[in-house]
Amino acid sequence: MKKRLFAALLAVVLVYGSLAGCSGGTDDHSASTEAAGKGEASASGSKKITLVLSQRDEWLSTLDKAAQDAATAAGYTMTSQDALSDSSKQIQYVNTAASAGEKAVLVNLVDPNIAADIVEAAGDMKVIFVNRTPADTNLLNENVVYVGSNESTSGYYQGEFLSKYFKEQGKTEIKYILLNGILGQVSTINRTASVLQALEDAGITATEASSPLACNYDRAEAMTKITPLLTGGVKFDCIIANNDSMALGAIEALENAGMDPSSIPIVGIDATADGVQAVKNGKMAMTVFQNAVGQGSAAMEVAINMLNGNELNEGTGYEMDKENQYTIWVPFEPVTPENVADYE
Repeated sequence: MKKRLFAALLAVVLVYGSLAGCSGGTDDHSASTEAAGKGEASASGSKKITLVLSQRDEWLSTLDKAAQDAATAAGYTMTSQDALSDSSKQIQYVNTAASAGEKAVLVNLVDPNIAADIVEAAGDMKVIFVNRTPADTNLLNENVVYVGSNESTSGYYQGEFLSKYFKEQGKTEIKYILLNGILGQVSTINRTASVLQALEDAGITATEASSPLACNYDRAEAMTKITPLLTGGVKFDCIIANNDSMALGAIEALENAGMDPSSIPIVGIDATADGVQAVKNGKMAMTVFQNAVGQGSAAMEVAINMLNGNELNEGTGYEMDKENQYTIWVPFEPVTPENVADYE
């Protein structure tokens, strides 16, 4: 069974096996899943949960859909909102959910530094941060939980792949171009630090071919910012991107400059549909699967567990962090030419 399909089916089956089912749908910026069957969507909001996204892209839309499906299977109503990368709008959506009497809210942070403001706006609601961890993890407690993937492992997978690649070529010294996500964000910091740590651990001396390019996880921005380096004759051995979108932007820039992207290892993270296709056709050397379905469904399942007084990870299939019981990890997985077919 292919990984993506299996993850989606498993997430729904796990919740559906213990709770009542219903149906729903979505639109571009706001989506709701109306509960049916035996579940009571009461006026008090006890069976209503809101998900507030930082923005809407391919990966986050998949997460949204998975959370919607898990809510539907459990007999809950879920409304999703798109904050359009606006911190104040995100806080406003959380406050609106609290005012409506909802008991839990899922939040994909626009900015990790506003987590305390989100918790304050939530009032008595349970808060489940998903995919993007708060800058201050001391906020996490029995009412505030994080569900996501350990970003330090994602970059480390990139570094391990590159180390093996260059050692097979007899190289122990390389120059790299780094495409950063949103500066200051925990995912950007940890993905960058861990890929460089993996190279160092493997005995590879890696130095910058240029200053890191802050491309905000955006494909077009990555293409625009890397182009002057390519046309300016900067020498480099690989391109390290904090996500697939930026890696794909680099691939496009290389092709526009008359360069073959398959001749230079380009590594990404997320294993989006386009990223997986790029690995399959040889334009991207590898990516790292970040399980959008797993994170979305697990965040909803954790929210429902919190509301029902169950163990946080009951029925999710995922483990609590050994050092912080209020963190649930959905593992990353390396995607290479050898196993890419499993992720189509």
